[in-house]
Amino acid sequence: MASTALIIGATGGFGSEMAAALRNHGWQVRAMHRKPKAAARQLADMPFIDWVKGDAMNAADVKAAAVNADLIVHAVNPPGYRNWAGTVVPMLDNTIAAAKANGARILFPGTVYNFGPDAFPLLGEASPQNPQTRKGALRVEMERRLRAASDEGVPVLILRAGDFFGSRYAGNNWFAQGLVKPGKPIRAVTYPGPHKVGHAWAYLPDMAEAAARLLDRADDLRPFETFHFGGHWLEQGIEMADAIRAAARRPGAPVKKLPWFALTLLSPFVETFREMREMRYLWKKPVRLDNAKLATFLGTVPHTPLDIAVRQSLAALGCLGAGDLYPEDERLTLTRLTKGTIQ
Repeated sequence: MASTALIIGATGGFGSEMAAALRNHGWQVRAMHRKPKAAARQLADMPFIDWVKGDAMNAADVKAAAVNADLIVHAVNPPGYRNWAGTVVPMLDNTIAAAKANGARILFPGTVYNFGPDAFPLLGEASPQNPQTRKGALRVEMERRLRAASDEGVPVLILRAGDFFGSRYAGNNWFAQGLVKPGKPIRAVTYPGPHKVGHAWAYLPDMAEAAARLLDRADDLRPFETFHFGGHWLEQGIEMADAIRAAARRPGAPVKKLPWFALTLLSPFVETFREMREMRYLWKKPVRLDNAKLATFLGTVPHTPLDIAVRQSLAALGCLGAGDLYPEDERLTLTRLTKGTIQ
């Protein structure tokens, strides 16, 4: 019988891509949502998902949803960074309890928030974690709890990556919240950092496919396993803005600076701005993930060329018109991002 995965946060970027990747690898996919009918409509192109009702903040709901599950994908985050301190650790605790009760493995998408400048510029899986921010400290605590759970018999797989892009769900990512405006044609691109400072980006379909391939070899994984997903490393960070302008066929579109000063002024009143401002340090210095361990383990790491990845991302966000998407001399059939990853 096919293995069963429960996804918590399936309507988000990583969660939705994991649903597609796991399905492609032969898994049965179950997802928990407070409003499962609405979630099913949102992901109507994923009729294979078995939706169950539940709240990630309710331990009993998570435990019931995880019955007979072999894997729990913990991909849930509070929307707009709201109330991180009050939600992310309790939700993870509920996932850990459910995994213990049902004998499931936990897959957790990690970030670079755990690390401070003492670990820059190249981050390995064992680099010291001395965060400078509240979200970073919470991430360190979450990984500490996951490691403790693995000592108690819960297998854990963490796949860390840089800034996410490649989903039509804007969610908590810089690409959709900072660089472009979902649903709007590209007239300008906003870039948060110095143009010559390198930056790491993770194309979500590639990251999800890498995670699915790791799970295919679960027997070779240690009880607590961490991998870094290198994704797209742009030595000149501004290359992402250039790729957006090229994909939109707007090479002359202006590149604007992110108004950090305005974010600072509005931070006391807008929680999303306050949380975004806290991450500014990650734009000031190059922060790259060393994925040598992942490459050695898998042999080949999924990697969609940047131009295709950006074009698909913008199309999914509704930022491109048909004329921008299909040049006459190119026969690139773009489907919904979750139909699969171009290798």
